[in-house]
Amino acid sequence: MVIGLGNVRCSQGQGAIFARAAMTIALAAAFALIRSAAQQQIPPAPTPNSTAPEQPVAAPEPHDSPAVKERFLIGRFPEKPSLPPTFSLPIEPLGFTAPSPGYMGARNSMASLDFLDENRLLFTFRVPGLLHRDVDNSEVAVERQIRAVVLTLPQGTVEADAMWTVHDRVRYLWPLKDGHFLLRDRNNLFEGDATLTLKPYLDFPGSLLWLEVDPGQHFLVTNSREPVTKAADSGEVSSPLTASATVTSDQDSAAEGDHPDLVVRILRRDSGEVMLVSRVRTAVHLPINSVGYLENLRSRGTEWELNLSYFSGGSRMLGRVESTCEPDDQFLTEQEILATGCGPSGESNLVAMTTAGRTLWKSQAPPTEVWPQLALAANGSRLAWETLDATHSIDAYAPMDSSDVKEQSVTIFDAANGDIALVSPVSPILDAGGNVAISPSGRRVALLNAGAIQVFDLPPATPLPAGASGQ
Repeated sequence: MVIGLGNVRCSQGQGAIFARAAMTIALAAAFALIRSAAQQQIPPAPTPNSTAPEQPVAAPEPHDSPAVKERFLIGRFPEKPSLPPTFSLPIEPLGFTAPSPGYMGARNSMASLDFLDENRLLFTFRVPGLLHRDVDNSEVAVERQIRAVVLTLPQGTVEADAMWTVHDRVRYLWPLKDGHFLLRDRNNLFEGDATLTLKPYLDFPGSLLWLEVDPGQHFLVTNSREPVTKAADSGEVSSPLTASATVTSDQDSAAEGDHPDLVVRILRRDSGEVMLVSRVRTAVHLPINSVGYLENLRSRGTEWELNLSYFSGGSRMLGRVESTCEPDDQFLTEQEILATGCGPSGESNLVAMTTAGRTLWKSQAPPTEVWPQLALAANGSRLAWETLDATHSIDAYAPMDSSDVKEQSVTIFDAANGDIALVSPVSPILDAGGNVAISPSGRRVALLNAGAIQVFDLPPATPLPAGASGQ
């Protein structure tokens, strides 16, 4: 599973800038979520009681944190993987060609690499050729051909092959835990499997811009562009009044009475039932698990408090993060969170903590590593931190152009303690990611590198602490 970090500094050029959300959920939506969760035997959110405080409870006292771990020395780029690959599969015979350097900085999604299971890889990539442009509702759509192949490991046999058409340049594929995947095109979402057969899954009243999945993959969070005057047709995702909510952000500055055309929804993955819907003015990155959502609350100076707000009402402070920018939060598992903040020199600071408020580990990336992407093992045991590696620190006074990017690299962490299992360059550079995958067990890593898919067999990851497992 690949995740593009959602704050402004990481998502520029993706077609949408994700804003942090402060959400007020209507009671009808909360009760609908709890009722549906109970019906499907998903652990429901804690039920609020009459004595629950209206204000968030105090953050727990911080636990002793391990020393910050440097990923690798500043200014030193990995020339080769820290471990030899177990085997490699050439990609040129599959028809893959590296994108032109002219695409650098555009953050176009050129490829995807995902494990369907421990012994099958789904590799998709743009097929070079003429771009077909059409005008639809005054918006220019770019038609691209995407080739998809399912490869059997370790032989690299092509088990299935397909050609798809998509109509924009941003991310189009999201893997699921059960060997299935979701494919996005315009206002349509399809579900596919190892045969590469696509079945209609969800249709939206407007263009689907982005989606996120919770760790248990029970829910989808979607952002779509839907004019206020466009009502849902029969068979399209609806906006029921019983799921209506208000989602706002610090960037909401439009005049009262203005009706934004962006819509954020939380839907059940199995049925498509809309649990929450709200119109917003900026696309929303909303990290959720089965019981609630995360938000950052400004504290003193450069300190932020991480708050878990329950769908059933009430909230809990999990801990504090030092950052000169608003941290980006992601659920690694149902009970483990990775918060990525900024240091005073532009470096990225990673803090892993549990929903019980315990800090598991910290790490620091040098300021020369920019535009991070995350890829996760389905069981939450390992994560990949992928960045562009520049020749100098990037800030407002020293911007980056394509000549400043020397390479792209990835570091594989054990989620339990931050130990590093693998460091490697990846090539060609794909600045929107899609060139790193971790198998469901966390025991295998696949990288696009040096003209091949390199597969690494790793020892078992350090077990996740009790209560933080992704299984």
